This record gives sequence, structure tokens and C-alpha cells, in this order.
Amino acid sequence: MENILLNQPFTLNNGTVIKNRLFKSAMSEALADKNAAPRPELIQLYKTWADGGIGLSVTGNVMIDSRALGEYNNVVIEKNVNIDLLKLWAKAATANKTQCWVQLNHPGKQAPKGLNKETVSPSAIPFSDNMKSFFTIPRELTENEIIDLIHRFAFAAGVVKKAGFSGVQIHAAHGYLVSQFLSPHHNQRTDQWGGNTENRRRFLFEIYKAMRAEVGKDFPIGIKLNSADFQKGGFTDEESLETIKGLENLGIDLIEISGGTYEAPAMTGTMEQTRESTQKREAYFIDFAVKARKTVKTPLVLTGGFRTYQGMHKALLSGDVDFIGLARLLAIEPDAPNKLISGKSPSQEIKPIKTGIKVIDKMGMMETLMYREQMNRMGKGLQPNLNISPILVLLKMVFGLIFTKKRVVKERAT
Repeated sequence: MENILLNQPFTLNNGTVIKNRLFKSAMSEALADKNAAPRPELIQLYKTWADGGIGLSVTGNVMIDSRALGEYNNVVIEKNVNIDLLKLWAKAATANKTQCWVQLNHPGKQAPKGLNKETVSPSAIPFSDNMKSFFTIPRELTENEIIDLIHRFAFAAGVVKKAGFSGVQIHAAHGYLVSQFLSPHHNQRTDQWGGNTENRRRFLFEIYKAMRAEVGKDFPIGIKLNSADFQKGGFTDEESLETIKGLENLGIDLIEISGGTYEAPAMTGTMEQTRESTQKREAYFIDFAVKARKTVKTPLVLTGGFRTYQGMHKALLSGDVDFIGLARLLAIEPDAPNKLISGKSPSQEIKPIKTGIKVIDKMGMMETLMYREQMNRMGKGLQPNLNISPILVLLKMVFGLIFTKKRVVKERAT
């Protein structure tokens, strides 16, 4: 086993030891109860992944404000949180010497229409024309609200530590709020929170500093960051590299590289940027990882596109990355890590998911819905079912939204 790089432990600068180089990247599970606490299915799901051999598991996005959900049934950590249920989740997720970090997030304007009373963003910039029917125009955040959100991120990180999780990850990718602050397209403010690259990074840096003050120097804090938004006028790879430099200076423990937004879903592998030669190398964002490795010494995770043991081994052997990020594969083959650390490729292969409905397929929505359906099955103790119809899953989601929306409206009225 000594020559299998995927099975080698890794020690972070703060002394945290991760048992192997396989990293479960965040996927949205939507398995919270009506009080935004983890359901038994969520606890079972993470026990399944821990038993499957993953070294470091990152949860799906946990929200820091119940007024700002990214989708129905998000777990939320704020002052009325049920810490006993979080402790049960942490205990299950850290079985088998697995590290489990909680990904903390705020959707900003990237929340479906009607989900929240309002959506907020750095600036009141609408989505592109083909997305306007799904998302409302956001309200611009006030400075006091920005400061409150920073405190909320820090508070949630403290709760994560008390609950027994191994670390925390800031979600600063894929077009959510922190990513919106970084983007010159979404952030057109003229105060200290926008206007130039340094000011656009301020929100992220202040979140990190507040978190660090809350959890101490030895508790791991990582980040998921876009290599670029792949969107005209958006966050560029040059800006991303400068942001990474700043995070290293602040003491970030681990950086996960990804890319794209709902408007340009590069992370799903459906865009032109992720075809041909890039897919042959398996890793979607490997070119940026090479640049990042030359820029900083902070440990790097590369997520997106990996399919085979050989591709993952080659990426680690290059020295450009320290961990291999896996997501969708683990939703259909939860024990794939045990195969990989023994030198074998996974049994399953990630394939494109299409409904034939152009606007749905272009958004990459079915990627989320189909793999969420598989996670729901595993949470109930069932095996993944690769023969599920995308149309049936879409219809299930639509009816589920209608039912949940009626319940939420009723609860708000009372």
C-alpha cells in the first residue's frame, strides 16, 4: 500500500492529520427537518461515506441565516440551533477516523424565486435573461447587514467546533454570496466592500478573521474558491490567484479549487471549457491548480472531472495538488474510496444527465437533483439506483416545492 499515493496520510500546518488524499467535496443534500436541523437520513448518509473510506468529508452547504436558504430543507446554524442533533451528525460523519468539515454558506441572490421573503447581494444586479424566471432581482445589502453576516459566519463556525466536527469550510465559489462579493459583475459597490479588487476581497477576509478568532488557531478552516467564474465581467483567474495569496498570508489551512456559477456551470463539466483535452486529463481545473501551486504553499484540493485511479494518481504524483476532490461519484458509489486506496478504479462512471428541456439542462439543475435523489436513498439505508428517470426526479422536485412552499407560507402566516 505504500506506493499508493491516494492512501498516504497528510498533515496540515496546524498538525491535523488526514488519513488519505481523498476529499469528499460538498453536495447539497437537502435533508434537514422543518426546524432546519439534520434529519436521521442525513446522519446515516454521512456514516455511509465514513465507512466508505473517504479521508476528509465536507458537508453540503449549511446556511448561516434562516432568512436566506439556498434551497428548501437546508440545515441552518444560528442562535436557536439544536446542537444535540449536530453532535449526532458529527459523531456519525467522523467515524472510521474520518475528518468531517462543515461547509458554511449564504446564497445571496442565488436562491430560487419564492424561497425566501427577499434575496440580497452586494449589489442589485439581476440574473441573465434566461435565468430571470427562476431568480428575483436582489436587494443591495447595507453595511450593517454585511457586518452582521460576518458575525453569523463566525458564530456558526464556533457551533461547528462545539458539535464535534473536525473543521469548517467557507463556500466562496459557484456564485453564492461570498463569490458574489468577489465578482466585479455582481459586486458594483463603491464603498469599502467593493469598487476595486482589494475591497471586493474584504468580505471574505473579514469572515475568515472572525472565524479564526472564534475557533482558535488549531481548528482547521478551509475554503472552496472559484478558479474563475467563466462569466463575462466576472471573477478571473488572476483575481483568484491574488485572493489565494491573501488567504495564505492570513493562515488558511486548505484551499479547494473549483469554478463556475449557476449562469456558467463549469463545475458540472457541461461547458466548452471542460471538454476535449481537459476531460482527457480528467481534472477540469488542473491548469489553474498548476498556477496556484507556483503561487502558494497552502495545501490544495482539486475537484471536478476525476474518473479513474490512474488520473487521480497522476495528479498527486505531479505535486500540483495534495488532495483529490470527489463528489458525484460518491453519490452513486459511496465505497469508491476503499477501492481507490487499494489501487483500483471506481466501478461506476459519471455520465451526463439530460431531460431534453433546454433551459433546465443548460443550468445544470438535473446534476443537483439526480445526485440528491441518490443521497436521499442512501440516507434511508438503500443502495443508489442508476436507472431513475430524470423526468420523474424533476417532477418529484416540482411537486415537493409546491408542497413545501404551501407549508412555509402557512408557517409564516402564523
